[in-house]
Amino acid sequence: MNRNIYFAGGCFWGTERVFKEIPGVVDTTVGYANGTVEYPSYEQVCRNETGHREAVRVVYDSDRLSLEKLTRAFFLVIDPTLENRQGNDIGTQYQTGIYYEDEQDLPVLTKVFEQQRAQHDEFHVELSPLSAFYDAEEYHQDYLDKNPGGYCHITNYELEEVRALFAAEAAEIGEEPKDELYASDETEEELFYRIGPSAYDVVRKAGTERAFSGEYDDFFEKGIYVDIVSGEPLFVSTDKYNSGCGWPAFTRPIGEEHVVYNRDTSFGMERVEVRSKGANSHLGHVFHDGPADRGGMRYCINSVALRFVPVDDMESEGYGDLVELVR
Repeated sequence: MNRNIYFAGGCFWGTERVFKEIPGVVDTTVGYANGTVEYPSYEQVCRNETGHREAVRVVYDSDRLSLEKLTRAFFLVIDPTLENRQGNDIGTQYQTGIYYEDEQDLPVLTKVFEQQRAQHDEFHVELSPLSAFYDAEEYHQDYLDKNPGGYCHITNYELEEVRALFAAEAAEIGEEPKDELYASDETEEELFYRIGPSAYDVVRKAGTERAFSGEYDDFFEKGIYVDIVSGEPLFVSTDKYNSGCGWPAFTRPIGEEHVVYNRDTSFGMERVEVRSKGANSHLGHVFHDGPADRGGMRYCINSVALRFVPVDDMESEGYGDLVELVR
């Protein structure tokens, strides 16, 4: 059954981007929620003349996605302590809030709100019925799909937390992400003897190699890094940098379609785990402390989870279509 809920999370371009990625979301529309003026224009809203919030109408399949999980995802990408502001965007239109059509949604929303409020000394997220919603102008709809490099106040790290939230749920119900092209058909015993106990401990048991001990920590030749289990391409040498952390560090994966993210709360820490999509190999973790001029991300990866393919060998090993990424 499809249901509607409305989220105001700052600039609606970024907020829409978040919800479009969530499994079970059927449709999204950006617009102006509540306020005092009928059919406001973007210019009116930005001049703080109307009292509207930039919001996203999220249509979701309640048989596949719970309102509680959807609301928890929302709180992963906002700062609930700020009033009339998110990120660098300041104004009443950027006030955060959730607006509902059906009173039956209120108990679930209140439960999550109270849990979130208890975690903060200040809390400024609105929760109220929807009084009106006006679709924004067409150029605002799916803005970041139309303009991939466009402004987004939500960081990649926050997006990865949302992805991890739903990836973890999929794993719990036995829906492990799998890419058939790079899925390995080796038995676990065959894999163990091929890659060795150290690598097996990392890729299959989520172990970690000792800092500064890995083959690729201080290694910067041209080529690509592939999953040692399946050969799936994961990282490019041009995205590698010396972070000083003791493990190979990259600013991004070769493509988001080759990795999956999981929330990792082991050892009393809150981290985002990175795995290969095809063989589900544990690779390492991603952190939001990388070079700011290159996206701000640090993919901290175990050397033993990777195999390096030099640029001169890429064609012969079947990676010829990726050579241009290296040169």
